[in-house]
Amino acid sequence: MTEKLAKKLDKKPAKKLATKAAPTDRDELVSSMEPMLISTESRHRARLNELVFELNTAATQFRTSLPEGMVGAICDVVRSMNCYYSNLIEGHNTHPIDIERALAGDYSQDTEKRNLQKEAKAHIATQRWIDEGALAGKAATMQAVLDVHKRFESALPADLLWVEEPGTGRREPVVPGELRHSDVRVGQHIAISPGAVPRFLQRWEEAYARLGKSETVLQAAAAHHRLLWIHPFSDGNGRVARLISYAMLLEALNSGGIWSIARGLARKQDEYKAHLASCDLQRRNDLDGRGNLSEEELASFTAFFLECCLDQVKFMAELMQPAALRKRVLDWAKGEEQVGSLMPNSTKILAHILTHRELERKDMPEITGFKMDKARRVAALLNKRGIIKADTHKSPFRIAFPAELAPGLLPGLYPALPDRT
Repeated sequence: MTEKLAKKLDKKPAKKLATKAAPTDRDELVSSMEPMLISTESRHRARLNELVFELNTAATQFRTSLPEGMVGAICDVVRSMNCYYSNLIEGHNTHPIDIERALAGDYSQDTEKRNLQKEAKAHIATQRWIDEGALAGKAATMQAVLDVHKRFESALPADLLWVEEPGTGRREPVVPGELRHSDVRVGQHIAISPGAVPRFLQRWEEAYARLGKSETVLQAAAAHHRLLWIHPFSDGNGRVARLISYAMLLEALNSGGIWSIARGLARKQDEYKAHLASCDLQRRNDLDGRGNLSEEELASFTAFFLECCLDQVKFMAELMQPAALRKRVLDWAKGEEQVGSLMPNSTKILAHILTHRELERKDMPEITGFKMDKARRVAALLNKRGIIKADTHKSPFRIAFPAELAPGLLPGLYPALPDRT
């Protein structure tokens, strides 16, 4: 946004959202969160441009290296992974197996665990909605921010739709898709007044919604921090910001939903949170940009953010190398056949799916060498173990990667799974 437009917003606050009582607007200047973009004059631009190029190249190579039939299964894994790690950053450790059970409608009898399972299910549903193109062309808009919050929070149990004010213990309801009505403090950062939030979100949209693809990738970290800096909601800001970042990169890099930055941020969450806090700092001197906040810190966070993305693309590309993955899957199946946990010739079904993307049911006798009834039992047991799945009882079988088998099939995707006995 130009300086002229920024001043215009400063002088003309946006129309308040309809509420019972209009939230307080202390008339903060939208220019107080400048710079919104890493300037072309920044001494860090050359390195950041290199990182964007490396990330785009690695993401494209990974996407094109995959057999088409593998993409859907990987997307399912990434949604679960993104959910697990994003919630972990918020201090909610919902085990991947418990997430998978929630997706199947199998909830814990423990109220707290059940609520967290429903939270995880809501997160995955929201990401699936994004993957299906709901935010295409509009990820960096105020409406997208509101829609993501509404979709996610609307699916939460009532027990999680409350936020407690530190110190006073005062509880405030969280209304899905509704901007906050109260002042908040996050660490040392005192967020803008609630009534100013719409003006600042308009400025945020103006800065990030019309960038080209490469510039969107470069400025994604800045958009991420500035959205958290605004702190638009009474709760759910971290997950909304990460989902918006995911949506921006999904389109700008044509990632196909087969990797996500959340794992990288969670594995370095102390550094992640330290960067976010440092980006709150004011400009230090004439060498630190021209805005109110530090451009040097924003550039440092941007490098960290892009390096995390690149690391995750490389991790997933290594993990999903077709030949190595095929060997892990078939070795697992052979072992299960030997101990009687799977029926003979189960490996033939898996090998066919890994080669041909899917298995039509009519072809099962030919693949297994058994009559149809027995061939169906072979497939049914594989389906029960979660290694293959079908959309309906008549549709073809495809490969899947259940959380229970992740340590052997997808090593490193999650932390070591504890003993569930």
